[in-house]
Amino acid sequence: MAWDEERQLGEPEELITSIPERPRRPLTTDEKLASTTINVHSRGTSIEWNSTQHTSVREETGILAKLRHLEALLDRKLGVESEAIDRKLPGDRKHVPWHSQLNMALLWASGTMNVSCFATGFLGWAFGLSLKQSILVVIFGSLLGASLPGFCATLGPATGLRQISIGRYSMGWYPNKIIAALNTIQQIGWSAVGCITGGLALTAVSNGRVSIAVGIVVIAVCSLLISFLGLRAILIYEKYAWLVYFIIFLVIFGQTGQYADNTTESSLKGADLSGSVLSLLAIVYGSSASWATIASDYYVHYAVDVSRTKVFLMTTFGIALPTSIGMMAGCVVSSAFNNRVDWKDSYENQGLGYLIKDMLYPRGFAQLILVLLVLSGINMNILNTYSAALSCQQFSRPFSRVPRFIWTILCFGVIVAIALAGRNNLLAYLQNFLSLLGYWCTSYAVIVFTEHYLFRGGKFSNYDLEGWNDPRRLPVGIAGLTAFLLGVVVWIMGMVQTWYVGEIAKQIGTSGGDVSNQLCFAVTLVTYIPARYLELKYIGR
Repeated sequence: MAWDEERQLGEPEELITSIPERPRRPLTTDEKLASTTINVHSRGTSIEWNSTQHTSVREETGILAKLRHLEALLDRKLGVESEAIDRKLPGDRKHVPWHSQLNMALLWASGTMNVSCFATGFLGWAFGLSLKQSILVVIFGSLLGASLPGFCATLGPATGLRQISIGRYSMGWYPNKIIAALNTIQQIGWSAVGCITGGLALTAVSNGRVSIAVGIVVIAVCSLLISFLGLRAILIYEKYAWLVYFIIFLVIFGQTGQYADNTTESSLKGADLSGSVLSLLAIVYGSSASWATIASDYYVHYAVDVSRTKVFLMTTFGIALPTSIGMMAGCVVSSAFNNRVDWKDSYENQGLGYLIKDMLYPRGFAQLILVLLVLSGINMNILNTYSAALSCQQFSRPFSRVPRFIWTILCFGVIVAIALAGRNNLLAYLQNFLSLLGYWCTSYAVIVFTEHYLFRGGKFSNYDLEGWNDPRRLPVGIAGLTAFLLGVVVWIMGMVQTWYVGEIAKQIGTSGGDVSNQLCFAVTLVTYIPARYLELKYIGR
């Protein structure tokens, strides 16, 4: 129904023949309320906008009208973002002082330094790699993956658009809906990981009196409250939250480092060793690269002329360094299983939360750490839930009319359901989910990067930013869709999952080696360039 309704609306300009010229800037909250007429009739309440910043105009009726009016009221009272996906024009952005620009790094430090990254560090041990090998893969994979969101973040200040909206300039109007759907699934999945790890910690700190299910709900509700309020509240919270977890990981290094096994070499050799390294690399890379599809969501409030080099470096290292710290802590602790069999038994039989409680001392201090680690899942989930709601609004025009806070609540429900379903298989969840994330994010980033530098000359003046929401002023998307789908074909052939190993991946060692990202990068790039040339030549946009 949503797709049919969108097609029936026709082209955006056809809908504004009888209304005044749209304003040159987004409406303020007071202006929205002032220009809203509430008409009560037999069908309920409707909201008629006398002027609008959208390219389409539609009289809202019934429950939707009431929700839109409620959103505007919440925006005025609490700062809840209304019309969140609209382009932020240069004249409406306020100066961001240097200390607030630190959020370019601190935002991601809070979102990545958590129990999920700590748990991912155990995969090196699970794959049979030594401590040194695992740490090298973690550092290299994190930096490589973080460079993708680092680039994507640079597009936010210059365009004033959210990340999924930017994708329209390469993927086109309709194919970009696939990206919006995948991004929603990705962010919901990440939030489920955060809920599971937080739930495990809460169960351990309560000595089993609180079930994992209750912990999952607690984390999800806390995340919902902050993401509900919007970007301003998120930036304030994430600016300071990282420091607590940085100290916690330093404590973990200090108390467990003496038991780390940095002498035992991996028993894997040749192709088997290569396969394990490649599979771990895919997971670590995917963990960092997955932020690429939401990066610019958190930069639209910066000035147009902010240094792109600064944005790239602060974002890249703001993701890579905290991710590496959390994962390396996991590498160190898992290597200690060779010296502390009791830790290994605790981990395998009772779970991650009980392991943390056993390896830290004194016991009261360990429980305090666990309580704080429970809250670390909130840091990540705030970002994921917020961006998932933005992606939902970009499925179609009818979906965009549903207020962001409603999508946030709906995403919350799905997150809880998925987390409850996967709570007993955390490592399998991480291994399968995280590597899958990197595959399609690689295709997306390659397409956006190639479009920006090769076909638009790296200049934002070559973007029709006023037409961001007009299908007739955007690429058709044949090139982007073709390159993306061919990328899907090769990453299936090169992936390693517990439930499937691709034909190419099977050729590397006994258990296979994940080369999907490498194949995806090459095929997407080689396909998009000629396809886009042909699209421009014969279609012209």
